[in-house]
Amino acid sequence: MSAALDERYGTTAVELRLADYGTQSLQAVAAEPGATEPVPIHGSPQGRAFGSQEPYVTEESGGRVSVHLPVTVRGDRLGVLTVAMAADAFTEADLPDLRLACEALGHEMLVAERDTDLYLLARRAVRLTLAAEIQWQLLPGRACARDEFALGAQLEPAYGIFGDNYDWSVSRDHLTVAVTNGMGDGTEAALLSNLAVNALRNARRAGLGLADQAALADQAVYAHYRGRAYVSVLLLRFGLATGEVEAIDAGSPRLWRLRDREVERIPFDAQLPLGMFEETVYVPERFTVRPGDRLVFGSDGVYEALSPAGETYGDRSLARTLLATSLLPPTQVPGAVLRELAGHRGDKSLDDDALVLCLDWYGRGADTGGGPRIGT
Repeated sequence: MSAALDERYGTTAVELRLADYGTQSLQAVAAEPGATEPVPIHGSPQGRAFGSQEPYVTEESGGRVSVHLPVTVRGDRLGVLTVAMAADAFTEADLPDLRLACEALGHEMLVAERDTDLYLLARRAVRLTLAAEIQWQLLPGRACARDEFALGAQLEPAYGIFGDNYDWSVSRDHLTVAVTNGMGDGTEAALLSNLAVNALRNARRAGLGLADQAALADQAVYAHYRGRAYVSVLLLRFGLATGEVEAIDAGSPRLWRLRDREVERIPFDAQLPLGMFEETVYVPERFTVRPGDRLVFGSDGVYEALSPAGETYGDRSLARTLLATSLLPPTQVPGAVLRELAGHRGDKSLDDDALVLCLDWYGRGADTGGGPRIGT
């Protein structure tokens, strides 16, 4: 790509940076990881392009400009491509072609990751624990966008996560979302979640309904652990055309809805976690989402986090944060919630995984006035 840009624009430098696992910095893609200093996402020109998902142009010395362009695939914000060139070689009319080049680059990166560690290494600001390595490789991405919805998610501690996980899949008619939490610590928790998520995927890909997906995963976990370990899961399937939702609450992850400036928790009948007992029967519940609704999923490491005064974050602070972040796109909400969570804890360290997933629902063929949308 550098050669093509040089031929077209006479570029003097081309640099690709990827967001690190904690979405705090943009790391340069280079033959030797760490050879180039990272730049912060907050307070840098590259970070501005990454956050806004719009090109950002800066004037440089010597009559040059740097064009910072977001690299995004189907709503998943991967990083930023910076192209430096002579100022008289660039016009605003060049931006559509440059954005198309970035879109193609993003798709090529996803394909290339099957054969190289180059991009995976560029994403890490520090070394991942083995448990975190397992979990990040299991995730579908950090964001996804379609005409009917957009969502974003984040895990903390990003480099030391162990039991929490999320998954999603989109078909012609449905969006399926799973938020899971394997019991225990370290690698054992990561392996447990890995088993449950892949069992859910196996059942879904076999065309089974939501209740049977949960039942098959329950059997898989029980067959291996015989009740010694289990997985909490909140499993939902959205009808893309109707907004009708099937839900199975089998454990600790919870769901909140922001609608018309009001935040409320959506309660479900609690069912047994996956693998606790043999041949558990799961029964879906149903509700409906409307265009403009925002749904936020949180693990127990979020809503049960204690302030120095002993107040849990889910009591009142989470609702205040969701209202305060209502104008942010769903890709930025998880990070904002986790930053507020850190402030809520004060000096107390994070003693459990924390997972936040935010989903904005637009509906099929409906007015999308429910808030900002992320690019595809």
